[in-house]
Amino acid sequence: MLEEGWAVRGTSRREEGLAEIEAAGIESAAADPALPGTLLDLVGDVTVVYWLLGSARGGRDEVAAIHGPLLEHVIERLVETPVRGFVYEAAGSVDASLLEPAAGAVRAAGERWRIPFALLAADPAEPSVWVGGALAAGLKLLRQPADRYV
Repeated sequence: MLEEGWAVRGTSRREEGLAEIEAAGIESAAADPALPGTLLDLVGDVTVVYWLLGSARGGRDEVAAIHGPLLEHVIERLVETPVRGFVYEAAGSVDASLLEPAAGAVRAAGERWRIPFALLAADPAEPSVWVGGALAAGLKLLRQPADRYV
């Protein structure tokens, strides 16, 4: 469970997805990972960004872009925001040949721009394990000493 005072916002590019997010008691916002500006417009009051697209659906080129150049662009732009951490879902139904290099790009960006990051490797087919891993990843980032990344 989330601690008191915490807020969670979920994004979807589809109306049905927004309705599902709201039904789960989460604030919803329309955004599309293929259009990084729609995501970046939402991070002004966000502490940790979760890139939960390990099971993204779409054409191979679209999914490859989401785990490649679009991901890298978003991380680079996060440097100029109040975001203090980035969680990348490095497991799911997306081909490992896309997820593994993307996880490497997240690591490299974390080192280059000193953005705290975590890789979520839990299998989304096991929801209780996945949720626990996702929460642990965010908490790990929030507990980093502030001076570690200065």
